[in-house]
Amino acid sequence: MANRLTRERKTVGVMIAMYCQDQHGSEPESLCDECRELLEYADARLERCPFGPKKPACAKCPIHCYKPAMREKIREVMKYAGPRMLKKHPIMGIRHLIDGRKKAHLKDQSTEKTNQVDRDETTQSDTDMPI
Repeated sequence: MANRLTRERKTVGVMIAMYCQDQHGSEPESLCDECRELLEYADARLERCPFGPKKPACAKCPIHCYKPAMREKIREVMKYAGPRMLKKHPIMGIRHLIDGRKKAHLKDQSTEKTNQVDRDETTQSDTDMPI
């Protein structure tokens, strides 16, 4: 797994652990069943992310791969743990903020460029048509 995805996986794990300890009273280094399920789900989504190492922050991603219920859970975790990351894990928190500003780029850029050319040609031919 690429460095960016490894960092993302670690950051999500720390955020879920912080949330679980504070909100569910779990012991350090252990998660409740609900939070463990969320972490496993997040890991699976990261593993299958079509953006690969150029993955944007999930909140800025044009593809929403989380199921609605899981998306709501991770939002709750992020809302709680995000501000606390800067105090408990400042470097990880700052990197997460920086990563959140990056734009999305699919793994296979050649396909996207071909699709963009097709869209441009279609748009141009549409404007050339007489009224």
